[in-house]
Amino acid sequence: MMRKFGRKTDHRNHLLRNLATSLILYETIDTTESKAKEIKSYVDRILARNKVADLNTIRRLNAIFFDKNAVKKIVDELIPRFEARTSGFITSFKLKNRLGDNSSMMRLELIDKKTFVNKDEKPVEKTVEPAKSKKVVKSKVEEDNGK
Repeated sequence: MMRKFGRKTDHRNHLLRNLATSLILYETIDTTESKAKEIKSYVDRILARNKVADLNTIRRLNAIFFDKNAVKKIVDELIPRFEARTSGFITSFKLKNRLGDNSSMMRLELIDKKTFVNKDEKPVEKTVEPAKSKKVVKSKVEEDNGK
């Protein structure tokens, strides 16, 4: 049975589509536990059904997602990344309860999340120069008081 979230059908469907779009684009989202459980199966089903990057897949995904960049990301990056996987595209972690209303929170992340590390560059070694002695400069007020 689908969770209703206290919303009417159209509002609930748009909520799920927006959360799915955010999860695809940013590869991680923080949301309430009930929304996270619902969106996890929703996106898992979408990714499992669309394993071939053809015109039919693009049209199906355009009907689901509001953002064309999400469709492009699925076709260009996620389908090749998950070609050996049949399910289990998303992992979830429990977080601390939200401060305002104490609702339980969860973080959803795509498996094999993209990391932004340039592997070609070597780490730069920083050399620390010894500290130079600082000159003590007295202000005019201190010089006047000293006389």
